[in-house]
Amino acid sequence: MRLNHVPMDPGGGGTAAGDLKSDKKVWAKAGEAVKGLRDDIGKALGKLDDGQSGLGDTSGVRSAAAQQELYASWKKYLGDVKGRCGALGALLERSGHDLALSDAEVKAELDRISAKYHDTEAVGGDTKGR
Repeated sequence: MRLNHVPMDPGGGGTAAGDLKSDKKVWAKAGEAVKGLRDDIGKALGKLDDGQSGLGDTSGVRSAAAQQELYASWKKYLGDVKGRCGALGALLERSGHDLALSDAEVKAELDRISAKYHDTEAVGGDTKGR
């Protein structure tokens, strides 16, 4: 890695390529931790389902229908977050295990994950320029 305007060998005696180190255990631990978030999200989905049970027929009650719509959107969102954690955790684990993926390959995989689990745009107007 080279920082802007820093010579390739700033006097530390090492080469630019030789100074960068990667630890398979750290990659694997990070991947496990991210994948572990799926369990917590699964528990949250269970609580969301429990809270929704007993609502019954929502026709004719506008607030109940709105609540049902909100529930459906949160259920989808949490399901997507759970899937994203699984995909990202697996990529981190695989990247650490193999240490054979190039930066471009990892970036391409991250781009595929981002495309699959694309977040919705924020609501409430444009806050740019404030």
